[in-house]
Amino acid sequence: MIRVFVADDQDLVRAGAVASVNAQPDMMVVGEAADGAETLRDVAGSRADVVLMDLRMPILDGIEATKRIVASVREVRVLVLTTFDADEYVYAALRAGASGFVVKDAPVAEIAAAIRAVHRGDAVLSPSVTHRVVEQLLAFAPDPVARQATEDLLSERELEIVRLVADGRSNAEIAATVFLSEATVKTHIGRVLTKLELRDRVQIAIWAHRTGLTK
Repeated sequence: MIRVFVADDQDLVRAGAVASVNAQPDMMVVGEAADGAETLRDVAGSRADVVLMDLRMPILDGIEATKRIVASVREVRVLVLTTFDADEYVYAALRAGASGFVVKDAPVAEIAAAIRAVHRGDAVLSPSVTHRVVEQLLAFAPDPVARQATEDLLSERELEIVRLVADGRSNAEIAATVFLSEATVKTHIGRVLTKLELRDRVQIAIWAHRTGLTK
């Protein structure tokens, strides 16, 4: 059973998210909050696996709450809920440690699938907003020093997989491309995360773009 904590300052939105999560056979809501400070206070005690995090909340916003939760409760994954057209903070949330984002008006099935994905350690980059994030990543000049350090640290196979992760490929797609099993691909990704001291696939993608490994 996936334990979910819902954080949103809009009562109706939060109630809808709670109902949608509880309607899933493999999920249960273990807590909810109307602001970031309340979320930070209650999430550890809830033993949540995934936090559905709104970005614009009073007292403490979703970005700072995400940063503190990721730093203090390492086993919890944060999935950002956004109205993205009004939220210019999604990239900041990813840098803070969020495992992905999904738009609030997405179908319930899509949100449920996103929860399952981040729970098993995958990244969720909603197709409708991914291009905005990539645009922001490309706005940064690549760091040649970090790129060289990464190339020295990772094997050729690991670098190849990093580039495919940054391209948005799933484990199955990567496996088909490099002619490996999905289990082997997952092992390589785990080694990359350990070597680069990153949290998940989202951070691998960000790292690859920031260091220029995708070019």
